[in-house]
Amino acid sequence: MKHIVLTGGGTAGHVTPNIALIPSLQEAGYKISYIGSYDGIEKKLIEDLGIPYYGISSGKLRRYFDPKNFSDPFRVIKGYQEAKKLLKELNPNIVFSKGGFVSVPVVLAAKARKIPAIIHESDMTPGLANKICIPSAAKVCCNFPETVKCLPADKAVLTGTPIRQELLNGNKLEALKFCGFTAGKPVILVIGGSLGSVAVNNAVRGILPELLKDFQVIHLCGKEKLDPSLNGTEGYVQFEYIKKELPDLFALADIIISRAGANAICEISSLAKPNLLIPLSANASRGDQILNARSFERQGYSKVLEEEELSPEKLLEAVHDLYENRQTYIDAMAGSGHTDSIGRIVSLIQECERKED
Repeated sequence: MKHIVLTGGGTAGHVTPNIALIPSLQEAGYKISYIGSYDGIEKKLIEDLGIPYYGISSGKLRRYFDPKNFSDPFRVIKGYQEAKKLLKELNPNIVFSKGGFVSVPVVLAAKARKIPAIIHESDMTPGLANKICIPSAAKVCCNFPETVKCLPADKAVLTGTPIRQELLNGNKLEALKFCGFTAGKPVILVIGGSLGSVAVNNAVRGILPELLKDFQVIHLCGKEKLDPSLNGTEGYVQFEYIKKELPDLFALADIIISRAGANAICEISSLAKPNLLIPLSANASRGDQILNARSFERQGYSKVLEEEELSPEKLLEAVHDLYENRQTYIDAMAGSGHTDSIGRIVSLIQECERKED
């Protein structure tokens, strides 16, 4: 049986596209194993699916000063040795990486063991982890047409991002029941990312009394970001993270407020949900979310409010404007002609895999 190792982690955005590929890979006859960090978010997400999971040491390579910059390179070296040993034992035909720093030692170890590796870059420009991995990769999948020119011509493949098919089949009535909401009032879904965005959370909570006059609010606020003082507020529910019920919550949402991670915005656009994007500030990142958001704004899919502009008045105005003009955004996304990302990536995996000796 053909064997593929998937890798990627650190945030849900580095795991959910891998999860989206799993059913089609199984249908294509692949045995699947997963290599992630010892205790990252990916561990539980993958183990819940019954996929064999192997943890390795993982360090982060930062562009800014941090005392961990002195110790993390040793963690990466340890992870590389562990990944090499694991790949020797598992002996897969191919490795597919969705990125994040845990993927770096796996992709480098794959090259050392002469196992082809395909990597996927969701953002407009490659992140540091993928930049390190590109020389060791057989192919590099990407999400935006603008990204192709940033990549080696013989490796770049425009595939889009794999979307979990179950997201397209949510049940509004189940979501109403789950949230305890009424049917007659529009619903805002707020997504601050799997780790939670303090800026987005605070901004939404700061105008909550005003929002609740016209809307009901579902707030996915991230790990350890719940506000107990808001429990029991009529028309408002908050969750750290939602898995099983997420398709239902998407189905119920009239508009979405979200960070601008590439996977999140691709899921939102595939569902044609009018959205307000608040990208992670360039002061706190390499600015990839701003590029992603502006690309979607140019295509008419999203309204954008940058974090530096975030104020109660501007946020409230943007929400009302988005809701009033929601059909314009729905029409733009509905006409976008999304590609069959899963089919294209599985075909690429089959083309690149190492053949049995």
